[in-house]
Amino acid sequence: MNIHEYQGKAILKSFGVAIQEGIVADTPEQAVEAAKELQKQTGTGWWVVKAQIHAGGRGKGRVKETDSSGVVLAKNLDEVKEKSKNILGGTLVTIQTGAAGKKVSKVLIAQDVYYPGESKTSEFYMSVLLNRQTGKNIIMYSTEGGMNIEDVAHNTPHLIFKEEIDPKVGLQGFQTRKIAFNLGLDGEAFKQMTKFVASLYKAYDSTDSAMFEINPVLKTSDNKIIAVDAKVSLDENALFRHADYAALRDVTEEDPTEVEAGEYSLNYVKLDGNVGCMVNGAGLAMATMDIIKLAGGDPANFLDVGGTANAERVEQAFRIILKDPNVKAILVNIFGGIVRCDRVAQGIVDAYKNMGSINVPIIVRLQGTNAVEAKKIIDESGLKVFSAIQLQEAADLVQKVLA
Repeated sequence: MNIHEYQGKAILKSFGVAIQEGIVADTPEQAVEAAKELQKQTGTGWWVVKAQIHAGGRGKGRVKETDSSGVVLAKNLDEVKEKSKNILGGTLVTIQTGAAGKKVSKVLIAQDVYYPGESKTSEFYMSVLLNRQTGKNIIMYSTEGGMNIEDVAHNTPHLIFKEEIDPKVGLQGFQTRKIAFNLGLDGEAFKQMTKFVASLYKAYDSTDSAMFEINPVLKTSDNKIIAVDAKVSLDENALFRHADYAALRDVTEEDPTEVEAGEYSLNYVKLDGNVGCMVNGAGLAMATMDIIKLAGGDPANFLDVGGTANAERVEQAFRIILKDPNVKAILVNIFGGIVRCDRVAQGIVDAYKNMGSINVPIIVRLQGTNAVEAKKIIDESGLKVFSAIQLQEAADLVQKVLA
């Protein structure tokens, strides 16, 4: 689950990570009040107005309606209001949003930590995530932080350092010192960086996160180490342990169809193809998408109905799949292990009738407990539904209906 920068920074701060302070605002008027409050708290005379969306590259991105950047500097309160107005409500397009962009509903009014007239600052990149190949956590970092980190990774990969941490042992002191040394720091900045890395890793580990990315990590001219940005992804499978973090979810940033699917406990991911999939089990879903490709089609979605493929859930799955106008056929591939195939078949028939006319062909492959009885139910339903038992049969039917 992705969260906004201001939410990620709040988590970091709760674990002792030094951050660029800021206050979130929904309107230009709130932005001005936030700037005034921030000036009282930090003494800042300039402010950074930052669009809050679930995507990186905001500094290079542009707001379609006003051509404003997603991250701008305001040198007085009038500029705070004007520049917030140019961002709020607009559609910000970045390298990570695609051409459609994302609507900006909030801005973060942040203190200016790049002190005017000072040039002795450095920007670093740092992230913490899981290395799935080794089963260990990893800290990735670079001396070349800032907006062009993607170019650094592509053109000069030797400038990207990695430090692996065994989760059974945890981050060790020598590793934090190694990181600070590789970043070319010494003196007070070296000490501050070791503290920063230790606190950052603690935040990542304690929150069951999938990723913490800080770009840039700033060394100020007075040798403070500060998180200027925060891109955080929380592990949804661990949210039952973190009810307060689960409440940070912003569904307006997610695909509406995927949000609706989640309300019915359906695992749905939209793809760009023409054949809808309804499957029980992630592994079978992957195999089903392979079948569709081999048959000359392209999967339009990943949809796992889980172990309870009853009539209500099947009906909702059909409705969600059919929201995609690109869908030309639907392949239902259910393995009846715990659930009986005949019950699933009856659920499909009932769902079909409840929904009225469905204008795309449906191929149903049911295998497992009572598969023969299930095929009979489908065949005798009188509906525009094609039944199959073997995978090859299903593939042939997909090819036939797409021809």
